[in-house]
Amino acid sequence: MNDAKTDRQLRLYVGLVAFGGVCCLIWAAGSLTAIPPGQLLYVAALTVIIASATSGLIEMRVRSDNHAFASTSGAILVTVTTVPLPLALICTALGILIAKIFMRDALKISFSVAKNVLAATAAGAAAYLAGVRPPTDLSFSVQLGPRLLAALVLASLAYAVVDELLAHTVVALATRTSWMQSFKRNWDVVAAVRLINVAIALAVVLVIQREPVLIVAMVPAMLALQLATKNRIRQRTDQEAWQRLAASTDQLNVTDLTAVLHAAVTRAPGLFSADGAEIELRDISPSRLVRGSTGRVTYEGSPDGAPARTGPVVEAVLHGPDGAVIGVLRLLFRKPVSLDESEEYKLRTFTSSLHTAVQNARAYAELKRINAENAYAAAHDPLTGLANRRELLEQAKAIFAARNTDGIFALLLIDLNHFKEVNDTLGHTAGDDVLREVAKRLEEAATPGDLVARLGGDEFALLLTGLPTPAVAAHRATVLLDTLERPIEVEGMQLTVEAAGGIALAPGSGGVQELMRRADVAMYQAKRGGQRTATYAHARDTADVGRLMLGGELSRAVAEHEITVDFQPIVDLGSGEVLSAEALARWHHPQHGTLSPAEFLQTVERSGQLPGFADAVLEQSLAAYRMWLEAGFDLTVAVNVSPRSLLDETFPGAVLAQLGRHAVPADRLVLELAETLTLSQLEVVDRALSELRDAGVRLALDDFGTGVSSLSVLSRLPVHQLKIDRGFVRAVETSSEAAAVVRSTVDLARSLRLTVVAEGVESEPQRHALWDLGCVAGQGHLFARPMRAGRLLSTLQRGSGGRPGVLAGALHPAGSVVRMPRRRSPGQGRSSLPHLPA
Repeated sequence: MNDAKTDRQLRLYVGLVAFGGVCCLIWAAGSLTAIPPGQLLYVAALTVIIASATSGLIEMRVRSDNHAFASTSGAILVTVTTVPLPLALICTALGILIAKIFMRDALKISFSVAKNVLAATAAGAAAYLAGVRPPTDLSFSVQLGPRLLAALVLASLAYAVVDELLAHTVVALATRTSWMQSFKRNWDVVAAVRLINVAIALAVVLVIQREPVLIVAMVPAMLALQLATKNRIRQRTDQEAWQRLAASTDQLNVTDLTAVLHAAVTRAPGLFSADGAEIELRDISPSRLVRGSTGRVTYEGSPDGAPARTGPVVEAVLHGPDGAVIGVLRLLFRKPVSLDESEEYKLRTFTSSLHTAVQNARAYAELKRINAENAYAAAHDPLTGLANRRELLEQAKAIFAARNTDGIFALLLIDLNHFKEVNDTLGHTAGDDVLREVAKRLEEAATPGDLVARLGGDEFALLLTGLPTPAVAAHRATVLLDTLERPIEVEGMQLTVEAAGGIALAPGSGGVQELMRRADVAMYQAKRGGQRTATYAHARDTADVGRLMLGGELSRAVAEHEITVDFQPIVDLGSGEVLSAEALARWHHPQHGTLSPAEFLQTVERSGQLPGFADAVLEQSLAAYRMWLEAGFDLTVAVNVSPRSLLDETFPGAVLAQLGRHAVPADRLVLELAETLTLSQLEVVDRALSELRDAGVRLALDDFGTGVSSLSVLSRLPVHQLKIDRGFVRAVETSSEAAAVVRSTVDLARSLRLTVVAEGVESEPQRHALWDLGCVAGQGHLFARPMRAGRLLSTLQRGSGGRPGVLAGALHPAGSVVRMPRRRSPGQGRSSLPHLPA
C-alpha cells in the first residue's frame, strides 16, 4: 500500500516536471529563428556533446529502478553562452533524448529531458541577466573578459540549483528519505565537477571564438572529466556501501532473536536498494517468517499466512561456516534486477553475519532458559514446586533488610502429624501425592504477597506479610490449617491430614534465624499441647539466654579447639577384653565449664555450625584410632551422627575424605544413628547411608527399642550393629519386660547377623544378666568412664590383672568357655565385635 502511494507521488512529481519542460520547449519552438546553413554543423556538434555528457557517470539502483547520475552542466554552459536560448533548449532536449532513448522507460526519459531543459532555461536566463546575449546569426561575437566569467558562474549556479533540486527530490520520493540526505551524498565531488565544468566551458568558449570547429575538442575533455568523476564516485560509493554493511551487521549484534530479525529485514532493503526483504527460518516448527521494508516490519508470523509476493526475488541461503542451513533471506523487488559481483559479495557477507547473529541469539536464549531453570530449581522444591528453605530465607532476609513493608510480617511453620504412617503404610508415592495436595491447598489459601515454602519432609512454612495486627497472624494460620482438614483421596482411599502450626512474629533482633527458631519452638509447643496452632511466647521458650549465647560462640569453639572428644571403651562381656571405643564430644567452655552434648547439640544443629562440629569430632576420633593402632591396639571407633548431617549431601564425601587423610580403613569406623531417626524415609538419607555402607563404613542403630517403630526403621537402615538403650539395661535384673526386650533384640540381631552392644552397664549383676540373655558386648561405668584418648591408651596398656587390653575379669574360668571365631559378614570388612552364634 505504501509502495503504491510512493509510485503515485513519483508519477505526479514527474508529471509536473515534464509539464514545465514542455512549456519551455513550446516557448523555444515559437521563438526559434532560422539557423544559418553554415552553422548547422556547430549546432549538431553541441547536440552530440550534450548527449555524450549526459551518459551516466555512475548508475545507482534506487529500490527496483536504476538511476544514472551525470554532469551535463559544462556542455549546457557552452550552449547557452554561444547560441540563442531557444536554440540552446532545443539542442539540450535533443541531446538528452538521444542519450536516454535506449532506456525504454518513458517516465524516466521524460523526467530527464524535462529536468535538463528546465535547468538549461535557468542557466540561459542567468547568462542573459549577466549580459551575455549570443547573436541570432551564430557569429560567436561573445564579449570576452570578466563579464563572460561572471555569466558562466551565474549560469552554473542557476543550472546547479534547478538540477539538484529536481534530481534529489525524485530520489527522496523513491527512497522515502529526506531531500537533504540525498543531497549530502557526494556533494563535494559534484561541486568540484561543476567548478571544473565552468573552467572547461570558459576555455571552450575562448577557443571557439577563434575557430568554431574546435568545438569537437570538448568531447574528449568531457569524457575524461566524466571518467575521473565516475571513478571517484564509484570508489566513494563502494566505501559507503561497506560502511553501511558494517553498520547493518552491528545492528544484528543483539541477544534477542526477534530484534535480530527485525534489524535484518529493515536494514537489508536500504543496503541492497531493494523494495523489501524477508527472512524465513525453516529449522523450527512451525517455520517463522518476518518481512519488512526500510525502517519498518510489515509482517511477522507463519509463512502460510503471509501476503503473496508479487515481484522478483533475490534469495540467499542462511548458513554458517559449518554448512548448517537454518533458513533463507530474500530481497524483494518490483522489477527484475541483477546484482553485480560486488553486491553479491556483500550479500554473502550480510547473510553470513545474519546466520551468526541468529545462532548467537538462540544460544543466548537457551543459556538464559537454562539459567532460569537452574535459578528456579535452586529456589523451589522439586516435588511440590513451592519455594524451598533457601528461597524462604532469602525472602525473609530481604524483608528484614528493607523494614519498610506495610504492616507486620510473621512466619508460620506447619508440620504434618503422623505423616510417616502414610509412607510406611501406603508407600512413598502416596506420601508424595499427599504432600503435593497439601502444597496446592496452602498456595490456594494463602493471601497474595505471602510466600509458601516446603522446608523438607512434611514441614511447610508460610511467610505472612502485611499483617495489620499480631492477632491476624493466628487467624490466618487457622484458615490455612482448616484447608488441610478436608479429606485427601489417595489410591481410592480418603485420608485426613492433621497438622500443627507454630507462629512467630518478626523479632526486633536476631534476624531470620531467630524467626525460624521461634516458629520451630511454637510449633513443637503446639504438638506437645495437642493444639492446632501456637504463637511464640518468650515466657514459654525453653531456649534460655545462655543457650542463645552458645549459638554465637560455636564458630569460635570449633576454631580454637574447645570441642574435644572423650572415649568410653566397649568390652566383651565374657572376657572383659576391650573391643571398641565410643567417641563422646565435650565442649570446654571458658565460662560455663565442660558441657555434654545434651547441653549444646541442639544449639549446634540450629546454628548452621553442624558440618564444622561433626568434622572436628571425626578428626579427633580418627587421630585417636591411629594412636591406639600404633601402640598395638586395633580398636574400632564409634562416632555419633546427627540426623541433620544425613541431609547434607556432602557428608558422605567428607567422612571418606577424613578416612583417607588419616589412612584409617573404612570398616574401623562405626557411625551411630539414633533409633528415633524420622528421616529415614527421605531419599537423600537413604542415599547417604548406602554410600557410606558401600564404602565399608559400619553403621550402628543407637538406643534401640526406644522408638515407636523399631522394626520399620531397622528394615530401612543398612546397619551392622544394635545398641540396647541403657533404660532396659538398668532394669534387666528386676523387670521381666526389660529382659524380654533384651532377649528379643538379641534374637533379632542373631537372625539378621548383627552385633549387639548394651549401654549403661554399671554392675556385675547386670553384666551377668546380659550375658545370660545372649548379649556379648557392653559399655558403662562398670568398665570405665569416658576419658581422653591418651588416658584410654594408658588404661589399655596397664589392663586388669596384668593383662593389657582387658578391663574386667572373665565371667568364667579360663578354658571353660569355647569362644566362637570372629566371622565376616558377606561383602563386609573386619569386625571388632563378636557375632552372635547363628
